[in-house]
Amino acid sequence: MNVRMMIKDVVKKQRSFFQTNASKSYQFRKKVLVQLYDAIVSKQEAIEEALYLDLNKSKHEAYLTEIGLTLKEIRFFKKHLKKWMKAKKVKTEIYNFPAKSYQLPTAYGVVLIMSPWNYPFYLTMAPLIGALASGNTAIVKPSNYAHHTADLIEKIMHDLFSEDYVKVIKGGREENQALLDQKFDYIFFTGSTKVGKIVMEKAAKNLTPVTLELGGKSPTIVAQDANIDLAAKRIAFGKLINVGQTCIAPDYLLVHEDIKDEFIDKLKDHMIDFVGKEPIKNTNYGKIINQDHFERLVNLMQNQHLIYGGDKDQSNLKISPTILDEVSLDDDIMQEEIFGPLLPIITFKNLDETVKIINSKPHPLALYLFTKSNQAIQKILDHCQFGGACINDTLTQVTSDYLPFGGVGQSGMGQYHGKASFNTFTHHRRIVKQSHWFDIPLKYMPFTKKKMKMIKRVLK
Repeated sequence: MNVRMMIKDVVKKQRSFFQTNASKSYQFRKKVLVQLYDAIVSKQEAIEEALYLDLNKSKHEAYLTEIGLTLKEIRFFKKHLKKWMKAKKVKTEIYNFPAKSYQLPTAYGVVLIMSPWNYPFYLTMAPLIGALASGNTAIVKPSNYAHHTADLIEKIMHDLFSEDYVKVIKGGREENQALLDQKFDYIFFTGSTKVGKIVMEKAAKNLTPVTLELGGKSPTIVAQDANIDLAAKRIAFGKLINVGQTCIAPDYLLVHEDIKDEFIDKLKDHMIDFVGKEPIKNTNYGKIINQDHFERLVNLMQNQHLIYGGDKDQSNLKISPTILDEVSLDDDIMQEEIFGPLLPIITFKNLDETVKIINSKPHPLALYLFTKSNQAIQKILDHCQFGGACINDTLTQVTSDYLPFGGVGQSGMGQYHGKASFNTFTHHRRIVKQSHWFDIPLKYMPFTKKKMKMIKRVLK
């Protein structure tokens, strides 16, 4: 059986299973969450090993950014799922009297989840948790670039579930194309804006709803009144996690000209504190995912004013933390998301300049602002559009189960995490239960002048 026929067969099996209603009960969903949790805990060392082989992630970073967040998400769902599944009563309009109105959460059906390579475990499991806890079946397509993690995810899912409920399909473009040619009830994609457009185009042919978690050039503003040392520390951390291969990593810095030199000195100090003076020799320092991305990053450094770092080891696909000064908005490095440990710096004199720069580019997934001024905070929030923000920190907006996560414009559409994941993978049906013992004649034809006068009064 070829790939296309195999995928078509799996979709058919999952649709048949979904129509049995087996996946929709609270007991079934809770059992699935427990099974997932226990499997992840028991496979923790194997997950850490896979992430190390794919991205050179240390055990600490693997747990902090992937395993721990996944387990936290499952615990949150287990705690709140029963309440989320209940029908929600809403007010009934007077013209529907004496009916009762409510919203009834129900699963979409067969869901496709396409995940990226940069956080290959968490960014596969997080949407999968939401999809299964919402009562759907799921076909999972992990990135072929992080193949050790993809192999492990396939094994975990195969050991836990039948393929008519959860199926992992590995591979490259051929498998992606075959999947997107199928009719799904929902598609959840995490990846680049370029591929996101293809996913949306394919989904549109079947009017399939989508969530697109993309990326973009996330700006980081360091105002004149910022706590310079703390800002440098938190920016260095946000950039060096996964060596910058993070969709919400600080992409470029906008630093006030009066504090630039002091800030750069502090930034260098913290980078050394985190990964050492020779980071490419540090066994816990991450690597670039593959040769193509390595070469792309090397090319972005060309003809730049390099003031720190720039070391590279092609054999191990490592590039040291690199600071680039006097960057122009027209430079290649400012035309695309960097997705690596390169940090360009642009200076500014006043916040109006930063607003102009940020708004000259597509809406970013994240924005970071370091300042003590509430007025400055409000100015940026009022005048800039972005997916989410952190004030005086980086990355932490993604860690809360109570905050929905997602982009806007070219950085994505739709949201997930916590309750937002449940809402994403759930269709909230509107139900009006009308009485059969009382009927209001006002709504029926013929519409006389007297009736219309009364209708207008009711609909005011």
